[in-house]
Amino acid sequence: MIPLRDSNRSRSFPFITVLLIIINSYIYFRQFISSPLETEEFILNYAFVPTQLSIRLESLPILGYIYPPLLTSIFLHGGLFHVLFNMLYLWIFGDNIEDKLGHFRFVFFYLFAGIASNLIYFSTASNSPIPLVGASGAIAGVLGAYFITFPRAKITTLFFVFFFVFLRKIPALYFLLFWFFIQVINIVTSSGTEGSSVAWWAHIGGFVTGILIMSIYNKKAQAHY
Repeated sequence: MIPLRDSNRSRSFPFITVLLIIINSYIYFRQFISSPLETEEFILNYAFVPTQLSIRLESLPILGYIYPPLLTSIFLHGGLFHVLFNMLYLWIFGDNIEDKLGHFRFVFFYLFAGIASNLIYFSTASNSPIPLVGASGAIAGVLGAYFITFPRAKITTLFFVFFFVFLRKIPALYFLLFWFFIQVINIVTSSGTEGSSVAWWAHIGGFVTGILIMSIYNKKAQAHY
């Protein structure tokens, strides 16, 4: 399923969402035009490698989590479709969450969700030497926040059944539940396999983080009324 747009319209221009899309796109473009050697060096320096964090925690148990790739990795992508789909989801769902939280809080929400998703993935694959890149965990946080805040919004969705293409408006509740279900299925089917190129646990972690943060925020907002 490919989301095309949602029925919610933001009350304010999503400056941060647009800025994040520009930053991610620019960094990927720089990766794309770099030589293979430069790209490899760039990934090794800024991608999140679980084994590197494990080593830091063994030698610096207190300061080990001060590890820049936990943050920088969420601005890197492994391919054109990777960045395109992530930015599509961010554009569709991010503007409403930014509008709900406000520009300033949305920045911290997005970054925190990305870091939290990386740490949750780390808890499941601390010995993995595979570099982890992508905004998927942070965007999963946005999806979790949307799931809590706008469950009745309609998502115009393109989906394929064999050779047939359909366009339907699906309630956000069902669209995001299906997305979450797919992540769980991928975790189950990839269990026991090594070298998976997708950090499914980071998606789950980001989604749950978004739900928790937005639930707390909504309760505090209601308490002020």
